Amino acid sequence: MPAVKNRPGLLTLGGINPNLPLFVYLPGMDGTGELLRSQTKDLQTAFELRGLAIPPDDLSNWDELTTMVVNLIEGVLQSQPSRSVYLCGESFGGCLAVKVALRAPYLIDKVILSNPATSFNQRPWLGWGGQLSYWLPESIYKASALVLLPFLSALGRMTPRERLELLDAMRSVPATTTNWRISLVSNFDVDETQLRCLQQSVLVIASGADQLLPSVKEAERLVNCLPNAKMLVLPQSGHACLLEKDVNLFRIIEDQNFLPSSDFRF
Repeated sequence: MPAVKNRPGLLTLGGINPNLPLFVYLPGMDGTGELLRSQTKDLQTAFELRGLAIPPDDLSNWDELTTMVVNLIEGVLQSQPSRSVYLCGESFGGCLAVKVALRAPYLIDKVILSNPATSFNQRPWLGWGGQLSYWLPESIYKASALVLLPFLSALGRMTPRERLELLDAMRSVPATTTNWRISLVSNFDVDETQLRCLQQSVLVIASGADQLLPSVKEAERLVNCLPNAKMLVLPQSGHACLLEKDVNLFRIIEDQNFLPSSDFRF
């Protein structure tokens, strides 16, 4: 009998409190859903936190991933369908967040996009690199993560623990899956007309020192297309800004008046 393939699921990142709004984190290309943990201490004072975990061997396309995320969120909301939902997508997850918000606008109240990979096609060399990685021996492929690390993060702004967790997450994804997910973001197909249909409030977080993607320029484009969007630039931050010790996502949400109500304060 063939092995049953694992499917994407929602990790619980903190306590369960159905009286709080649901905060769903959609991860970067690693797909682990674990890299938000450094932010959970403060976030869980205002939200019940879930993180999407995509298995390392998962080769779902955008439509399949979008459908699965919608179904997972609907499953959590089954007993409280009127519950407020925040969708937070980082990098690859930013593309998926846009897809989910377009597919199920009735589910999502607010969207947070952190350096979304919606501009990936402006960096064709990244796609070439993904194709090359497919042919590398596994040992060399895993070692190449060290070379990519400075492009993904401002290392001096991260603790040693966060750097190690990012490296482990990168190494957890096999070359075949990396190449597939790169092909997805390279062919991300949401155009500006579709973006103008998104009526949810959107906060776009862009890192000024992002060496992987033109995140500030892309944030400006998104804000010009999305009807109810605003942007925040983190001047010194790298691509994986949510892992940086001086970046507090809850404080950002609070300072940008993006909390569900003024009652959620320290």
